[in-house]
Amino acid sequence: MKIQCNFLKAVVIFIAIGCSSAFGQAQAQRQIDPAVAKLGKGFVSNTAKVNGTTLHYVRGGTGPAVILIHGFPQDWYEFHKIMPRLAKKITVIAVDLRGVGGSSPTPSGYDAATMAEDIHQLARQLKLERVYVAGHDIGGMVAYAFVRLHPTAARGVMILDVPLPGIEPWEEVKRDPMLWHINFHQTPDLPEKLIAGRQSVYFRHFFTGGTVNKKAITDADATHYANSYATPAQLRAGMEFYRAFPANEEFNAEQRNEINVPFVLAGGDKSFAKLLPKMGEDMRAHGCKTVLIETIKDSGHYVADEQPEIVAELIERYASL
Repeated sequence: MKIQCNFLKAVVIFIAIGCSSAFGQAQAQRQIDPAVAKLGKGFVSNTAKVNGTTLHYVRGGTGPAVILIHGFPQDWYEFHKIMPRLAKKITVIAVDLRGVGGSSPTPSGYDAATMAEDIHQLARQLKLERVYVAGHDIGGMVAYAFVRLHPTAARGVMILDVPLPGIEPWEEVKRDPMLWHINFHQTPDLPEKLIAGRQSVYFRHFFTGGTVNKKAITDADATHYANSYATPAQLRAGMEFYRAFPANEEFNAEQRNEINVPFVLAGGDKSFAKLLPKMGEDMRAHGCKTVLIETIKDSGHYVADEQPEIVAELIERYASL
């Protein structure tokens, strides 16, 4: 019996050491992530359990907080060109949306309102008060839902180059043949089967077509993003963002309360900038009292990649307390 007890103790100790070692290795890997290391000193990578999932985020800098939310087919790294500049004056947090990169996939919850709640709970857990939220593409939809759900939690919102479901001219957007991928991604099951294993090729199609400067997103960048949607669950999450558009339409169309939080709509002059005046007009009709419009020159859809200095300057200007 004594021999058995000693053997069991040895097994427990061995397992504990193994778990501790694995945890330590995971922590070390997170700290030496080359994508984070490229940002320079002072940036850290971490995760937080929020709203039934785990979110990965990268944080750096000091000062008033800004949360950056990426679009498809990207992750937090979308903002790597502007984060070092912002961190000189701002606490900057770039998040992976649920299911993408270092954030955990979930069976559901890919509508903008649920993902906005993810971000809100993350901000509370990090003890960030009255954050400024800037979102691009899908992230812009999440940013809008954030302020609708928690208007007192934000001091301002910037929506970067994306129309909003349920806000005009959304019906026009849905009819645009250039945006064929919306219907494709909403098709149940099929997109994942066709794209799996070809993420780099598929994503490169969007990066090339959505930029004026075709070198703004490098092959290494494209590989990074493909890896963030590499597993079946991650790729499904990317498609679920689009399958949630009908729910986003319904949510946004119903929101009519007066909002005093200032909005900035910023779009590339070769992308959605032409839609922003009409979008701003309908947002005002939905109760948004202050909606400002900025055009980002010489840019397609991927504004943070093509014109990082302009985007950084806009965020610095509007996010200042």
